[in-house]
Amino acid sequence: MSIMVDECAASTEGVEPGVALFRSLGDPARLAIVRRLASGEARVADLTADLGLAQSTISSHVACLKDCGLVAGRMEGRRVYYSLARPELLEMLAAAEVLLAATGNAVVLCPNYGTDAPVTTVEVAR
Repeated sequence: MSIMVDECAASTEGVEPGVALFRSLGDPARLAIVRRLASGEARVADLTADLGLAQSTISSHVACLKDCGLVAGRMEGRRVYYSLARPELLEMLAAAEVLLAATGNAVVLCPNYGTDAPVTTVEVAR
């Protein structure tokens, strides 16, 4: 996804990859997994213990992140150790933290997307 400042802001052409990326990180469990993996590789059992989520939940979300190319697995014997597949993801998370700090976490109070906002799904035309 390339963001061009000089193009018409109303255009939705070419935004699908960005929408998919943010959707992949938009689930609380997946974002928690990514944040945990930012500190180092982990097995599903480690993620389950660290995040307090069910093993099946962790496994399905790790599979999703792996399918998106955001997480990679490394076999060691019968164990699989997961890590972030792209260093750019760490940079994006760091930039998001800076943005959240700069806005005073105002997005949490947003009536459309904040923590108390109703859950809705918006589809992008293909």
